[in-house]
Amino acid sequence: MKTKLFMLFFSIFCFQILPAFSQQTTVRGKVLDESELPLPGANVLIKGTTVGTVTDMDGNFTINAPANESVIVFSYLGYLSKEIVIGSQTSITVRLEPDLSELDEVIVVGYGTQRKIETTGAIASIKADELVQTPIANVAQGLQGRIAGVQVVQNSSAPGGSVSVRVRGTNSIRGSSEPLYIIDGVQVSNGGGINDLSPLSTINPNDIASVEVLKDASSTAIYGARGANGVVIVTTKRGTSGRTVVTYDGYYGVQQTGKQLEMLDASQFAELENEVYKRVIFDNPSAEGVGTNWQEVIFRDAPIQSHQLSVMGGNQKTQFALSGNFFDQEGILLNSDFKRYSLRINLDHKINDRVKVGTSILGSQNINNSIPTGSTSLDGAAITSSMVGAALGAPPTLQPFDDNGNFWPFADQVEGGYREVVNPLGLSAITNTTSTQRILANLFAEFEIAKGLTYKSTFNAVLQNDLNDYYSPLYIIGEGDINSNSGTGRKINRDLNTLLHESIISYSKRFGDIHSLKFTGVFSTQSDQYRVNQINASGFPNDATLNEALQVAQNITASSSRQSERLDSYMGRVNYGYKDKLFVDLTARTDGSSKFGQNNKYGFFPAVSAAWRVSEEEFFKNISAISDFKIRGSYGLTGNAGAISPYQSLATIGSGSSYNLGNLYATGLAPNGIANPDLRWERSFQTNFGIDLSFLDDRFNFVADYYIKRTEDLLYTKILPQSSGYGSIVGNFAELQNKGLEMSLSAVVINKALNWNVNANISFNRNKVLGLDGDVNEAFVNSYSVVSVGQPLGVFKTFVFDGIYQTGEEILPGSGSRTGGTKVKDINEDGMISNADQVITGNPNPDYVFGISNNLSYKGFDLNFFISGSVGNDIYNVSRYTLENPLGNRNVLAGLADRWSPTNPSQEYVSGFQGGRLPISDRFLEDGTYIRLKNISLGYTLTDVKGFQKIRVYLSSNNLLTSTNYTGYDPEVNSYGGSNTAIGIDNLVYPVAKSYLVGVQISF
Repeated sequence: MKTKLFMLFFSIFCFQILPAFSQQTTVRGKVLDESELPLPGANVLIKGTTVGTVTDMDGNFTINAPANESVIVFSYLGYLSKEIVIGSQTSITVRLEPDLSELDEVIVVGYGTQRKIETTGAIASIKADELVQTPIANVAQGLQGRIAGVQVVQNSSAPGGSVSVRVRGTNSIRGSSEPLYIIDGVQVSNGGGINDLSPLSTINPNDIASVEVLKDASSTAIYGARGANGVVIVTTKRGTSGRTVVTYDGYYGVQQTGKQLEMLDASQFAELENEVYKRVIFDNPSAEGVGTNWQEVIFRDAPIQSHQLSVMGGNQKTQFALSGNFFDQEGILLNSDFKRYSLRINLDHKINDRVKVGTSILGSQNINNSIPTGSTSLDGAAITSSMVGAALGAPPTLQPFDDNGNFWPFADQVEGGYREVVNPLGLSAITNTTSTQRILANLFAEFEIAKGLTYKSTFNAVLQNDLNDYYSPLYIIGEGDINSNSGTGRKINRDLNTLLHESIISYSKRFGDIHSLKFTGVFSTQSDQYRVNQINASGFPNDATLNEALQVAQNITASSSRQSERLDSYMGRVNYGYKDKLFVDLTARTDGSSKFGQNNKYGFFPAVSAAWRVSEEEFFKNISAISDFKIRGSYGLTGNAGAISPYQSLATIGSGSSYNLGNLYATGLAPNGIANPDLRWERSFQTNFGIDLSFLDDRFNFVADYYIKRTEDLLYTKILPQSSGYGSIVGNFAELQNKGLEMSLSAVVINKALNWNVNANISFNRNKVLGLDGDVNEAFVNSYSVVSVGQPLGVFKTFVFDGIYQTGEEILPGSGSRTGGTKVKDINEDGMISNADQVITGNPNPDYVFGISNNLSYKGFDLNFFISGSVGNDIYNVSRYTLENPLGNRNVLAGLADRWSPTNPSQEYVSGFQGGRLPISDRFLEDGTYIRLKNISLGYTLTDVKGFQKIRVYLSSNNLLTSTNYTGYDPEVNSYGGSNTAIGIDNLVYPVAKSYLVGVQISF
């Protein structure tokens, strides 16, 4: 009986629990790639079993899995596998990341591609998703902090503003140090002044698929006389065979000023005015109250938006990519904005198995409204030439508008007592609009002559037209100051046409699994034509026609110019590989340029490099923690033809004095340039040693490079004796050196349901001038920057601040100071102050720059944040120099409320003194170190919406947090734009903005 009862209970128990072991759950989901597009044919397998399936054309899958802690393994060729515990989940969205350790990963190099393991030079790559994480106006901004050895400085934060890029330091004194940009085979240059539109802003960053930066001589020598400053190769997105994908990508946001400088309020300013002029200008200063905050008048919350629609697809014979973009950024300063309309088409067609043709065409219309910011002047001239300076210096006791709401010039307020300063709204009212139409076109045909042997012919064109409209109206001038020259306008029309043909022949062959050989030969011919026509006018009767009727002005002048140049080049490169572990590259290029002197028309630029994959050796294969280890070395010569303008090697003439001939004035011509038949390109000799290291199953990848770059034959202006008849001559006289260390690390920290990737880099560069013209060792660039042999470029040379002269203290001769005025050190102790007491006090070049990006994803969520920074660089705050000088008639910084007086013996701020000027001292030298949260974004992706491949919505913020001790608006600044010698100078430039955005990305 007991046995029967036991069997009954046991049977009931088994009946209850067995379904739990045999119960299965149906799991549905979708597998996506790194761009969140479906992966058809991906493998879905229950771990430890043979139960599995594959995804359909839309990346969807359905699988039955045991209802326990079973694990599903997702895999796809070329991607990292991912394991996910089922748990209670019935719906799963999986994103697979590319397997970056794949040996056959291909990167773009000059005139071709290479497998990553075959590269022997210093080449860095950045993909599109990283480049556009931060909303940017041009491609150079997207490189900031993301590639080791590349320093990007946003000289001006104006919409479409000036950007400087330096690859492994500054390589020139007088010429350009900007890298060469190759966009789908078309060459584009970057440069310009502080208020100029960056040429790179005409290119839509959303069109870019990848960017490769060639840094050492081995990789850049293939560009010969144009490769000394590095090469940035931009590849735009192209179509692929398969289903047509339509994508919309848009965002909208608002920008705000990051900070305001503290200035004296109206009551404090009134007290200062009475002190400076030693008479009662304001009867009751305290009654003036706070007054006008002029920074609030000129700053605004400004919208920014971008909208792009793209269509990509094709079949086995024809692939296409078409996109249109509208980008609109209003500036945080009134009446400043930048708009870009762009259209791109990339088309590839396979005529037959041997012939392929294609084209890349990018057209853009850009409209830039700029306002004057940044100055190269001191004191009053700086205040009146910059809108920012005008606002900071504007007396808070004055008003922007009169009682009728009309603009109110300062000259018409308080009986014209403040003519030396200007109403900043007047500077914002000046029209300065540049419209740029640009077409970048590439047409190619590729022929397979025999197996492994191909010929490619390309025809490239850059067609650009700029029209600048400028008008300064009469109504911003005080009524008593209007004269026959008042009201100024101009029109400047510029045309740039570049035509380039390249014939490229290449041969590639592998000999079993042992040897690989590739040869590339190039012939290239390029011509550039540049034309400028300009009309200036002044003395307008009224503002009715602005600058659209220059002929109504009383004074009209016209000018025009034209220049052309040509470059013919011949290049050869041989790549050899042995068993995928030893690689040797040999490159040589000859360039002939019309810009070079008669005795140096052609230049020769060779390079050699080699790499050894130590990890492929038998003795190393037992080290399981290291999956790949490569040692690289290179040496080569590159040039900088961009340092030479056309006709500098020739004897030139220009307009001279005017002569009275028969009571008629005639303009004479006179020599203005001396011939130099030996003039040639600047030459850079570069040595590079590097390692590539992957370990812990390729979850960590480390790259390090050490380089020494010596640049000779630098262009420099040499002063000539007056007996020569010329003041100076431009020749190849100077020499400098850059050397540095750069390191980058990428890591897959977590690769499960939560995915976390980190990319970090750091760069150290040391720059030193080795020689100038042989006769001088030092030359001032401005009042505080010098080029000095043995020093880095652009170091600061000033007096040394030593406090304030106190009552009864002896004032040293030559100081030009007073009791209550600035005291500087007598460095040579000769009892007087002279130029001999100026010393090197600062260095604008950073000790190192760095960037760190973090990318996290969990289910449908993604979080990305990017940090960049610069450490150890000095900034000369010329703004402080101007705004700490209480000479009257303009406002000063709030700290001057604690200025020196007989009863307040300050050692920091001088007393008010009419017309006084401060010495150029290190008081205004500040540490420019900063760490910035450049971007943070949070997104969520929906992949199961019917009719759509994906919908991603996100929030993003840019320049959200900046940690710095710098007292100006922002430490990332340079008032001299892309200058090589005037670096790290802040003089009232356009301030940086914070932005807050919401965006959406839709694919269907």
